[in-house]
Amino acid sequence: MKKKDIKILLVDDEQDILEIVGYNLSQEGYQIITANNGKEAIAKAKKELPHLIIMDVMMPEMDGIEACENIRRIPELSHVIITFLTARSEDYSQVAGFDAGADDYIAKPIKPKVLVSKVKALLRRLKEAEKSSDVLKIGDIEINREEYKIINAGTEIVLPRKEFELFYLLASKPGKVFKREEILDKVWGNEVVVGGRTIDVHIRKLREKIGDELFKTIKGVGYKLEL
Repeated sequence: MKKKDIKILLVDDEQDILEIVGYNLSQEGYQIITANNGKEAIAKAKKELPHLIIMDVMMPEMDGIEACENIRRIPELSHVIITFLTARSEDYSQVAGFDAGADDYIAKPIKPKVLVSKVKALLRRLKEAEKSSDVLKIGDIEINREEYKIINAGTEIVLPRKEFELFYLLASKPGKVFKREEILDKVWGNEVVVGGRTIDVHIRKLREKIGDELFKTIKGVGYKLEL
């Protein structure tokens, strides 16, 4: 996919942030769409189907957490990359963001060149996913990496991007214990700094949606998929 075909939705109630971030990303060749609050972000996302959403947390009418949760419920937007760009850097807000289905969390202030670098890193994940056409079959579960689709005993399960990638990683080698460091590296990447509870939050979500019995915690080490 060429840069000119990539759509980025910027969501912030501060006009100067939209202008600065939008300018720097448009200079890179991306299509830029803007919204001023969560409600407007949902409407714009439905209409434009962006590849990446960069969203503030604290906004009027609807905050970023609620907007993220709503966007993840829309089938055609369930796998859009969502990152929060906000001055709120406390651990609890990071966990809330990941729990809502966000892929990343970037704290303000951030230098334009660093932001552009992070956006490129996020979009590389999109390109890597497009290149992969692997289909894994684990018992009654079929995992289609190309379509980001999971079929469990004939029923389709829709997962946010990070939950899907974590499940795909564990399912790629059933029985193998994946250390927490390896999971963070392969699912979130070295360029992303996340809180220690991030993996636990995503595993909890997977247990709720796919089945608690599949996922085994190896205390002090990591997780594995157990058939």
